[in-house]
Amino acid sequence: MKIMKIKYIGLLAILLAFTACNEPEDVLPESAIVETEEMPELTAGSADFSNYISLGNSLSAGVSDGSLFKASQENSFPNILSNKFAMVGGGSFVQPLVNDNFGGLAAGGDRIVGPRLVFGGAGPVGLESLIGPVTVTTDIALNNPTGPFNNLAVPSAKSFHLLAPGYGNLGNVSLGLANPYFVRMTGTTPDISVLELAVAQSPTFFTLWIGNNDVLGYATSGGDGTNPITPVSGVPGVGFDGSYGALIATLTAGGAQGVVANIPDVTSIPHFTTVPHNPLDPANPDFGPLIPTLNGIFGQLNQVYAFLESVNPAISAEERSIQFTASAANEVIIRDETLPDLSAEIAGVLLQSPAFPAFVESFGLPAQAAPLVAGLLGTTYGQTREANADDLFVLPSSSIIGTVNTESVGALMAQGLSQELAGQFSVEGITLPLADKWVLLPSEQEEIATATVAFNAIISSTASQAGLGLVDANALLNQLANGGITSGEFTLTASLVTGSAFSLDGIHPTARGYALIANEFMKVIDATYGSNFEASGNFVNVGDYPTNYSPTLQ
Repeated sequence: MKIMKIKYIGLLAILLAFTACNEPEDVLPESAIVETEEMPELTAGSADFSNYISLGNSLSAGVSDGSLFKASQENSFPNILSNKFAMVGGGSFVQPLVNDNFGGLAAGGDRIVGPRLVFGGAGPVGLESLIGPVTVTTDIALNNPTGPFNNLAVPSAKSFHLLAPGYGNLGNVSLGLANPYFVRMTGTTPDISVLELAVAQSPTFFTLWIGNNDVLGYATSGGDGTNPITPVSGVPGVGFDGSYGALIATLTAGGAQGVVANIPDVTSIPHFTTVPHNPLDPANPDFGPLIPTLNGIFGQLNQVYAFLESVNPAISAEERSIQFTASAANEVIIRDETLPDLSAEIAGVLLQSPAFPAFVESFGLPAQAAPLVAGLLGTTYGQTREANADDLFVLPSSSIIGTVNTESVGALMAQGLSQELAGQFSVEGITLPLADKWVLLPSEQEEIATATVAFNAIISSTASQAGLGLVDANALLNQLANGGITSGEFTLTASLVTGSAFSLDGIHPTARGYALIANEFMKVIDATYGSNFEASGNFVNVGDYPTNYSPTLQ
């Protein structure tokens, strides 16, 4: 079977109409001119912006299109805020800028993080696929910038990471105990924590947006257990409540004011809503012609499921049966670890069937291979089902579905199958069930929802007790996902590429999205500290910020 690419994003045709008013008759009559009320002068209210510090993760660092690059940092929402704060007493705002607009990181000349994503016509692609090889010039072992930095946000950081000593020590990166982005900020104090760097600067005002990665890491790994959700309770450095409480207590101990943000429902972002559960198109020449053969193979399994249900009503044959159709889009096949494992039962039933040896011979194998094939089928399909609309697929799965898994091919060949036959049984989402890392099951989504509610309750109560403002990022995302948000002349939604709010990684905002977030922070600052950014007309115009960066941006 050839590798099959599933396209999931269509191009939009956009028409721009331009008009000019050059003739005398185009000038509005005097009676139609509306006088506007003069806006009040901008004031900071009781807020002291003289030394503003930002703490958080990639959302505060300015990550966009899957990477951190100079333009994205310059359009980070803390930098946008600092420009407004400068109008009412705010000081300089220094960011640990990377060296180029390619994105990515290197360590001693070896690339450890790749360049940014760009739009390739049908969806996100790597920068180098369009402009050719680039040299990642930001090297954490060779050319780190000199601080102190006002933007101390660290991509990928979880709540407890901001308290962790050694999180910015170059020697700990290879051990998985340090963050390469924070290495760039620690300078001559490699074991200092993010929080210690912040309080060392005696901030007068801070923003803190942390906690997203405490659930997001679990979500982007498909809930496969490699990146667990942070425990809700525990001492600082272990539980979310202890870590978050320590952050706020320490930041406010010197009288600093601030605004925090809560955690959005990460399962509503484009990273999890773009790839459909039924992307297999019967019109695809690499898939459609094979449907009869596939149905013949799965028909054997479906009979096994039906028999197992007859002896054990707790087993649902309908839930597990697989059948493709030539008349509509087809669901992918997934592994669902919440299902009872029927591997042994499937193998046993197949071996008891007098027709099974002939089935094995239809693949060009000797009848003596029946035990081997029965075992392989049982192992592969013991916990599988067709996907449904309640399953969510991570964005990178779009480039995996329909491709041949070479590791599976190698494993099957080691069992005695030919390369051709091994390849036929190793097509991701078709003959090889998609692994857990590619899909968020409903049970995993429930775990995320439960943790998000608990974390947001902690953020809200902690901020309230400290007298801080709270940006409801959760509500903001819900608005984006359900109809969108209109700001000025522009409406932003949570659709990938076309929605303007989310960048090409489906997780982080575009520059326009960050501008929208900056306005939300200013709105809360107005309400909490009596400033008047909104009333004085000092919200930023989101239309001044791009939704897409050119591949040739230098």
